[in-house]
Amino acid sequence: MSRELEQGLSSRHLHMLAIGGTIGAGIFQGSADSITMAGPGVVFAYLVAGIILFFVMSSLAEMASAHPGVDFRGLIHKALGYRVSFVAGWMYWTNWVIVIAVEIVAAGSFLNYFFPTVPIWMLSAVCAFGILLLNLLSVRVFGEVEFWLSAVKVAMLILFVFLGAYLLFLGGSESDPAPGLTNYTAVDGFFPNGITGVITCLVIVIFSFGGSEMIGLTLSEVKDSQLVLPKVLRGVIVRISLFYIFPVLIIVGLVPWNEVGNGESPFVQVLSTVGLNGAASVMNFVMLVALLSAANSGMYATSRLLYSLAKDGEAPRFFTKLSRRNVPIYGIFASTVFLCIGVYLSFVAQEKVFSYLMGIPGSSVIIIWMLIILSQIRLRKTYQETALYLSFHPIVSWIAVGSLGAILVAVVITNPNIMHSVIAFGIMAILIVCSFFLRTNQKFTNQDSLSKPSQ
Repeated sequence: MSRELEQGLSSRHLHMLAIGGTIGAGIFQGSADSITMAGPGVVFAYLVAGIILFFVMSSLAEMASAHPGVDFRGLIHKALGYRVSFVAGWMYWTNWVIVIAVEIVAAGSFLNYFFPTVPIWMLSAVCAFGILLLNLLSVRVFGEVEFWLSAVKVAMLILFVFLGAYLLFLGGSESDPAPGLTNYTAVDGFFPNGITGVITCLVIVIFSFGGSEMIGLTLSEVKDSQLVLPKVLRGVIVRISLFYIFPVLIIVGLVPWNEVGNGESPFVQVLSTVGLNGAASVMNFVMLVALLSAANSGMYATSRLLYSLAKDGEAPRFFTKLSRRNVPIYGIFASTVFLCIGVYLSFVAQEKVFSYLMGIPGSSVIIIWMLIILSQIRLRKTYQETALYLSFHPIVSWIAVGSLGAILVAVVITNPNIMHSVIAFGIMAILIVCSFFLRTNQKFTNQDSLSKPSQ
């Protein structure tokens, strides 16, 4: 009898895993780019993305309730067929491999702050090796470590918001008066680059929120997933939105939006600007923890995705091989190899590659979100019984799909760097072609087709 993945993740692990995958380079570094594009009006981009994310996660929660134990890629397979599942799965894997590489490179840079004499590439390699070892342990150990890493990030973001709010309205000292609300409109108004700036930065914002859907890959390793997942998926939406919107409001309130960035994290920049250099050093450590946590979550996602693809005949069968600790060992090794390649490329071409790579995950996350909602629309009619239903179906579902499609088109039209979209859609085109040469696993198709309701 073949072994299966261990059900070692609890509800508290899932709460932090969902948050941990989203709080990384996207907020600590990427927020500078989004603020530069949209100014203070960037908060509306975060708000729009948060609302859409609510419907994405609600759709995922509904499907998880109706089809316990099936991950989100498997749900796409059920609803839209093996070709769409193949493209979605490999696109998502590519997305996370790129994200992990970016996170590891950034982590090496932050670690260099504490070890300035050690080359960044060596520090990045140490981080990558640590992530590999952690993922080779049991899923219970992984969940526990990720829980505490994410807890540090969440705690520091909350402290940053309270400290920032105090400085914003009460000021640091007599020589450093409180700016109040002046910085929100002082430089060309609240929307300095108009609605175009807000639309252009949406792909960065959605990329920042990307990772929430990753807990849809944990369903086979969660005890009582049909009971736990709906609550976790719904509850995490507000937390993620608040961890982005409030910190960004603090940043653009304390520092004029046109002064944010310049290669430095806006969080460190804000604390340094108000004279809290010691706190900025602490924030540098927190950002290191955040990046390692996000990379850790990403390695989990890529290895489980390869395992899921292989079980359904959409990846080489050896990726179903489990170690003695019941983790997909070959999936972890394969993801690590491509992670090292990504890190190497990032060091060879540096900012140019970083810019191009970050454009791919943003577009692919939008497409994955659309496929999740489309799967919910298709699968709704197959439910026999479920603990959760998305209200106002299918109107809100189609509105969310239409909004994501409009954002994708608008980003392609308004983004000055067309190469981001060309690379993302080029990868998708290659995967579509490859899907026609795929011999799907007929056992999966016959047992889990839409012709049968969930059991």
